[in-house]
Amino acid sequence: MFTGIIEELGELAGSLDLGTAARFTVRGPLVTADARHGDSIAVNGVCLTVVDVRDGTFTADVMKETLDRSSLGALAVGDPVNLERAATLSSRLGGHLVQGHVDGTGSLLERRPDEHWEVVRFTLPAGLARYVVEKGSITVDGVSLTVSGIGSFPAPGRSGSFPAPGRSGSFPAPGRSGPDDWFEVSLIPTTLGLTTLGKKEPGDPVNIEVDVIAKYTEKLLAGGRQ
Repeated sequence: MFTGIIEELGELAGSLDLGTAARFTVRGPLVTADARHGDSIAVNGVCLTVVDVRDGTFTADVMKETLDRSSLGALAVGDPVNLERAATLSSRLGGHLVQGHVDGTGSLLERRPDEHWEVVRFTLPAGLARYVVEKGSITVDGVSLTVSGIGSFPAPGRSGSFPAPGRSGSFPAPGRSGPDDWFEVSLIPTTLGLTTLGKKEPGDPVNIEVDVIAKYTEKLLAGGRQ
């Protein structure tokens, strides 16, 4: 379990193709200072198990399922990554409960800078929209964030209007083939400077984990049928 508070901006130092898996070597002097074999470290929001630790780096095996369902498969050696060690029972819960189990990937749509913060909009897989609420929590590349706006693209052939910053609504997405959903977050300078989100560009993929409490609540209300 994690909190979504990034401890260190690390780097993918090596990647070994194992056919149906990959072995990553990740550089992160802070998170490896007390890491041991079998520990959990979140890399861009994906919980990975430490295989080996040496000289400020750790290695972890990433199975095909994880490579296919997250943005880790698109990483190249030298890319920065967000790192967080698993929380302990004595940790402060500065963000929210994060499992490190990615629900899907989205992509950055646009950035709107302001003097003291930046509003960033991401696409959201349609199946996840029901778990996302304005002012609720969401994890993007391992970063615990508060949703400041939500909306959807209209279906093909229907018109829409672009909502004002921070307002929910819908707008047409040029070149997109069908309905989609989006959400916005507002990033403070600390988040922009100390995580990968400060360098993301339109079109870049991100890992998304919705609030697990919403998923459990949905299943309970459905009588456990899901």
